[in-house]
Amino acid sequence: MRLALLALSFSLAALAQTPADYCSQTGGQVFLREAVYGTNDPQTELPLAQIKPFCQYTSASDGSRIHVLLDTLTATKPTLAALAYYNKPAMTGTCVGNPASCYCSQLGGSDLFGGINAAGGGWVNDKSVDQALEACIFPDMSSIDSWGLAYNTNGIIRGIDLSTVLRYKP
Repeated sequence: MRLALLALSFSLAALAQTPADYCSQTGGQVFLREAVYGTNDPQTELPLAQIKPFCQYTSASDGSRIHVLLDTLTATKPTLAALAYYNKPAMTGTCVGNPASCYCSQLGGSDLFGGINAAGGGWVNDKSVDQALEACIFPDMSSIDSWGLAYNTNGIIRGIDLSTVLRYKP
């Protein structure tokens, strides 16, 4: 009986924990990022309506980073972003331009703002090392940064191995 009560109290404590708390407790740092169209030309940047919290994990050994949307990080059920990270589908075909963006598209997501054009766009936070983040957003609205996914599929871990912190476990 005592063991069951202890397990229940741990479960209730986990429910009370905010996604931002979870990010921090697992070694990450929360950054609010604003969707911005036109990041390739600061004079024509257009801030859009969405602001989303991302958790940034930075490797102590090499300084590399990976970013994951807080909702994706803390989801206990599968998300398309987490499944892509865990399953590491191979890159197929040839890409013109940014290979991480192309890989994101091959996975069924998008990190393009305004379609394929030279204007650019991303999730911006001027206080972050990665001021404009290319985040692969999937149809279920889950998201992990495009470069993190592309490196991961080739066996290279940026920041930390997200499989150690994603709440969803396959």
